[in-house]
Amino acid sequence: MNFVKLVAAASIGLVAAGASAQQSWEPTKSVEFIVPAGTGGGADQMARVMQSIVAKNNLMKQPMVVVNKSGGAGAEGFLDIKNAKGDPHKIIITLSNLFTTPLATGVPFNWKDLTPVSMMALDQFVLWVNADTPYKTAKDFIDAVRAAGPNKFKMGGTGSRQEDQIITVAMEKQTKTKFTYIPFKGGGDVAVQLVGKHVDASVNNPIEAVAQWRGGKLRPLCVFDDERMPYRQKVTETMAWSDIPPCKAAGIDVDYLMLRGIFMAPGVTDAQRFFYVDLMKKIRATPEWKDLMERGAFNTTALIGDDYRTWVAKEEQRHMQLMREAGFLAK
Repeated sequence: MNFVKLVAAASIGLVAAGASAQQSWEPTKSVEFIVPAGTGGGADQMARVMQSIVAKNNLMKQPMVVVNKSGGAGAEGFLDIKNAKGDPHKIIITLSNLFTTPLATGVPFNWKDLTPVSMMALDQFVLWVNADTPYKTAKDFIDAVRAAGPNKFKMGGTGSRQEDQIITVAMEKQTKTKFTYIPFKGGGDVAVQLVGKHVDASVNNPIEAVAQWRGGKLRPLCVFDDERMPYRQKVTETMAWSDIPPCKAAGIDVDYLMLRGIFMAPGVTDAQRFFYVDLMKKIRATPEWKDLMERGAFNTTALIGDDYRTWVAKEEQRHMQLMREAGFLAK
């Protein structure tokens, strides 16, 4: 699977500056920050860090309140903001369920129903096992899965027919293996289940399992990207994120990065959108954001405007193809 990494155009800074200059609106009451996923996962953690950054740095006069609306694989959150037409006091952080939920369930929602604000980052996926297992490399693990036979190993993931299961199916096809996939509400739950040995592996985002890795409970085997992550600071006594090899090195030709982006309700004004474009730019400039990017080993690509909209449109088509291949499209 080819993932096209788009780098933000040089004009982004100028656009953001222009947006700031045109800004003539700001929130007049609390801003509801919707997370269309469970607590403890990557989207939830990012939203709460952003909430903290806004409060600590006084980036907004009104408070920002994080609200988890994970029902229906995130459909609850997406439909809430879709139906809040013209309401500038709601924003939503997205993950791949922006595409997977409507494609898998047929729920009446599409990203075009929302107003794109800003791509904040792209999130990686890592193949994790319990640290008590003997597997030191992805090849060791896949060899064991293959030797055990179909459905003997349990893969824990967030939700059904979402990104974790898409990656699992792609990995099965690449390695001629078959897992029993067990869905949980969020990445935090998945990490806990893997620590407790209730599942044999996960493809959690870095930030969802870093605490357990640092604590010696989990072990990363490979990253689903075509290159190593750039972060060289040690997470454990012996390893940094940059020490985790690409899964391709073990013959698992799967790469997948996930959107961490901000959208608003439909029907908002340009001035209202500009406010949040400028707010997200200020958030990304803080030391706290840079710390989050390193702690969670994020790809720091950021996009706004037409560049963001074009990227999202391409990702929708890519997910349609991936889900068609996996047999996950709604009938």
